[in-house]
Amino acid sequence: MALDQGISSAKRPAVGISGMAGYVPPFEVQLDEWCDWTNGSRSKIQAVVGEAFRVRAPNENAYTMAATAVLRLIERFDIDPAEVGFLALGTESSTDNSAGAVLVRGMLDRALPTIGRAPLNRACEVPEFKHACLGGVYALKSAARYLQTDGVGRKAIVVCSDIAEYARGSSGEPTQGAGAVAMLVDNDAALFAIESISGSSSAYRGPDFRKPLTRFIGQSPSAFAQPRDFPVVNGKYSTTCYLEAMLTAGRDLFEKLTDSPAGWMRRLAMVFLHRPYQRMADNGLCYLYLLALAKGGAADRQELVRHALDAEQDPQVLLRELQDVQHLEELLDDGQLASERFPVASAVTQRFRSSDTFSQLATRAGCDLMRRIGNLYTASLPAWMAAGVERAAADGQQLAGMEVLAAGYGSGDAAELMCLRFSPGWEQAARRVRFAEDMAEVERLDRSTYEALHDGSLDRPYRRDGVFVIDRVGSGAAAFDDSGIEYYRFGC
Repeated sequence: MALDQGISSAKRPAVGISGMAGYVPPFEVQLDEWCDWTNGSRSKIQAVVGEAFRVRAPNENAYTMAATAVLRLIERFDIDPAEVGFLALGTESSTDNSAGAVLVRGMLDRALPTIGRAPLNRACEVPEFKHACLGGVYALKSAARYLQTDGVGRKAIVVCSDIAEYARGSSGEPTQGAGAVAMLVDNDAALFAIESISGSSSAYRGPDFRKPLTRFIGQSPSAFAQPRDFPVVNGKYSTTCYLEAMLTAGRDLFEKLTDSPAGWMRRLAMVFLHRPYQRMADNGLCYLYLLALAKGGAADRQELVRHALDAEQDPQVLLRELQDVQHLEELLDDGQLASERFPVASAVTQRFRSSDTFSQLATRAGCDLMRRIGNLYTASLPAWMAAGVERAAADGQQLAGMEVLAAGYGSGDAAELMCLRFSPGWEQAARRVRFAEDMAEVERLDRSTYEALHDGSLDRPYRRDGVFVIDRVGSGAAAFDDSGIEYYRFGC
């Protein structure tokens, strides 16, 4: 076994993921057209970011998208709502500073009887997890812990739902996206078993991707009172934080393995990483593999030296960059947020991405869909997992018992590396995911419609069968105070 599990996996319940389902708004911006509108570089955007991104309707938000994804999960995997004891929402786009996943529950309880099902169990826990893009992974780990304690015999649902928006004209604009992915977690994992070790990293990073409340105070409200959720982003510094967090979480994980970290990584069936855009995920995988070589024996160290020399870099400097603990707060103190903290590792990674070794490490299952979806924040990682397992099942891959690495990241700054294992018969669950179907409805936006949606000036409501939306927003004019309270609608 590669993992030091303490007890035999045969002696404990196989807690893990048994199903996945998604919701993606149909409104799509083609990035080649966006480049024409903004004088952007088509070749650079295609290589670094992708092909398209999705935009939410004016009367959609993180809660409505989450509810739609959960309802699809319940239907596709025939879940008895009475058995669900834990419904967690992972998001950084929620708009109510009091309520959280209970809003998703409220929509579901009204809609479930219309499809012949009872409401959710009143004993169901409804937490919300917020830590930038990592909230969904924290929710997933908490669901697994729930099922191993007082939730044994019940089911958990984790839904990740977010809206990634950036100011028009900013470097983040082409990486936008919107959508939700729901996961069924139980004690008889049909898709992935969650292994008993993980790698963790956290540190305070100051102005690395923040959403201070003062940025939203005084906004003129959109037709459905939805804020323009634009973050404070320091691009180069945020990239440095992502890579440093992956390295730190990697060191934590690799110390827990009982065999060579590099050998373990070469043996992985799939690797999924939080994907703000494709190049970032590729670089994160490169850094983790180079670190694994640094943590290995003589043969692995020799391979690391070879990769450094291929890029005309000093192997000893590369080794130090990979292994030394970084103190990124020094960049804050010195006012040097844009400085390169990993110059040698960056140069080696640029060369390594085109190598045969990298192509054998990196799973491409589901990448075609991910290039058309944009950044979904908390839902980015599970969306790739859903797309990947669906494609693998369609391709007839034999993956039962094989290991998977799922790497989550949240700006601000934290990372989690989760070890999963394909369950026997995983293909049956994978064929019910239907994530490609969730993305199939597309309404291509022209420039004027996109800009109106983005700026909050489009008031045309969106309604469709099987989809939750905001129906209206309270004005306080009723006999009771409901100022700003959202009222939801299911279907047309």
